Amino acid sequence: MRKRFKPFWGVVPILLFLSLWEVVVRLGLVPGRLFFPPFSSVLEEFYSLVVEGPLLRDFLSSLFRVLVGFSAGSIAGLLMGVLMGWKEVADRWLSPIISLLYPIPALGWLPLLMLWIGVNELLPIAVIFICSFFPVLYNTLTGIRGVDREVIKAARVLGASRWRTLTRVVIPLALPNIFTGLRLEAGMAWRVIIAAEMVAIPTGIGALMMRAESLMRVDVIIVCLGVLSLVCFTFERIFLYLERRLTYRWR
Repeated sequence: MRKRFKPFWGVVPILLFLSLWEVVVRLGLVPGRLFFPPFSSVLEEFYSLVVEGPLLRDFLSSLFRVLVGFSAGSIAGLLMGVLMGWKEVADRWLSPIISLLYPIPALGWLPLLMLWIGVNELLPIAVIFICSFFPVLYNTLTGIRGVDREVIKAARVLGASRWRTLTRVVIPLALPNIFTGLRLEAGMAWRVIIAAEMVAIPTGIGALMMRAESLMRVDVIIVCLGVLSLVCFTFERIFLYLERRLTYRWR
């Protein structure tokens, strides 16, 4: 019986927290319901935003930007990380440049990108690309370098070509590191897109939050934060599932 309900144990603290939130606000223990509405009011506003359309429209705008920028940045980082991890010459020439650019925060590029690209749909995608590229590159590079050299030598002795050794031995063994980078950057991409939309983009979840702030609609802001929390959690679970499916042979 305990094992049957074990997956639901994590829900209990959340339900207790939401119940406490509702009771505390309803009893007036928190001053100013305008700035801290009860959870039931947040649910009502969530339903209203979904039915009327602005939440879904802005969410889909943000989702499109995240998927395009994150996919492009991750693929580029993965390819560059494999190249630098596998080829000593590439690492020697590219590592100083990457080390110089990596410490710059993704949002630090925003003013320059606004001048180069302009305020359009490509701007947030470019920021997310930068946000995703460097961490995925470093995690891939770390994973490639962390593969036991004796395993690589054994594959070569058994007759595997360099390409087959890379694709059948090195990359599979580096997948846990690669997926760690992907999982972490999936959440970071959403944080970056919200900040970019707050500053420069008139559509998206971040823009919706800024409009709500100007109207002092705390309930709308909390709805947006809740949606972001669920989306980041979903992205993390997806990558955990993919990691288990792809790496179970080597675990």
